[in-house]
Amino acid sequence: MSGGNALTGVAVAAVTAGYALVSQRIAATAVTAPLFFTACGVLIGPAGLGLFGLEHNAGPVLVLVETALALVLFTDAMSLRGRQLHQGRFLPVRLLAIGLPLTIAAGWLLAWPLLSGLTVWEMALIATVLAPTDAAVCRTAVSSQRVPPLVRGGLNAECGIGDGIVLPVFILLLAALPGAAEEDHVGIFWRSLVLSTALGVASGIAAGLLLRRASAAGWVSREGNQLLILATVLASFALARVVDGSGFIAVWAAGIVFAVLLRRGAPPKTSPDGSRDHGFAGSREFTENLAALLAATSFLVFGAVLLGPALEYLDWRTVTYALLSLTVVRMVPVALALAGSGLRLPTVAYVGWFGPRGLASLVLALLVVKEYGIGAALPGRVVAVTVGLSVLAHGVTSVLLSERYGAWYEKASRSGAELRERVADGVRTG
Repeated sequence: MSGGNALTGVAVAAVTAGYALVSQRIAATAVTAPLFFTACGVLIGPAGLGLFGLEHNAGPVLVLVETALALVLFTDAMSLRGRQLHQGRFLPVRLLAIGLPLTIAAGWLLAWPLLSGLTVWEMALIATVLAPTDAAVCRTAVSSQRVPPLVRGGLNAECGIGDGIVLPVFILLLAALPGAAEEDHVGIFWRSLVLSTALGVASGIAAGLLLRRASAAGWVSREGNQLLILATVLASFALARVVDGSGFIAVWAAGIVFAVLLRRGAPPKTSPDGSRDHGFAGSREFTENLAALLAATSFLVFGAVLLGPALEYLDWRTVTYALLSLTVVRMVPVALALAGSGLRLPTVAYVGWFGPRGLASLVLALLVVKEYGIGAALPGRVVAVTVGLSVLAHGVTSVLLSERYGAWYEKASRSGAELRERVADGVRTG
């Protein structure tokens, strides 16, 4: 290992250790993990101490962030159940089926007056990259027990499913960018969407059936479950890359099929807390924790290689686009999607505000920069500034606004008014 790479490793280790030592202390503050790691990334990157940069560490950087996103996609897919879209089904379905396309369209239209010089495809790519949301950026806002389960579940479902919906659109738009190799777009569609999905499904089926049989025979330990999940992620991702497809789409498909097979193959057990455990909850928790660790480190990479350099070239157009992307472009589509749903204005505002941009956006932006280099400088800066503002604004406001919204909900519930927000398990209780 060269001296420069060794120094980079020391810097990353020091930041990670520093967060670990104060994690409990800052857990209830406005300083979230993404905010901490992003700020430290800017500090050690080219805009700061110059210890970490994309030019000298492109390979390890992309491996890290791609691994993080792959694990997040797999665990999100494993957690996805039809019931998620039926518990107060109007909220996640409306956010994904109406709000998400409208958000992409609004982001695309906003780019026309503000980001002149880009092609139509580049504008659409920016809007698509900035469409998926990330619960990790404002964890308190989507996990606080004071927030009604309907809202928590709807936001979490949107964050977990939106990535998978956006990926196919991103792949096709990426191939259409200026400077892209002249390729058969039918071939890209076939390899990235159809073949990658098929390989992911095959990987998930193989892993799920093998685990069911081995578990029935009593051959698999808890550690074995965990290793098999990681092996399934690696196999599905690698198989798709072998055929020049999309590893992320393959991982998403594998996670869905893998979880379905395990749920159907074993009778659920009742845990001491009353939850239903289909035999892989502990293994999924391990994978989720690993994904969270890698995701946190990815924000360190983001601060160093995307946000820090972008801050040196700020202009009013980029900042304006970022601010409007986090407000108007998100909140208006959400309001339109939830029109007629019966949800109160504070709920619509809360859901509209907490649409943070995070891991998926920064990974997709890194892929664009890696693929097109200087030609993707402006799209990369726009995404970097938007995600950076989101990490700051949504992270800082998550504790305060979840408390205020929770207080409003409790007061409204005590008043005896019938609230659509009180829908739980498909039953209205107001």
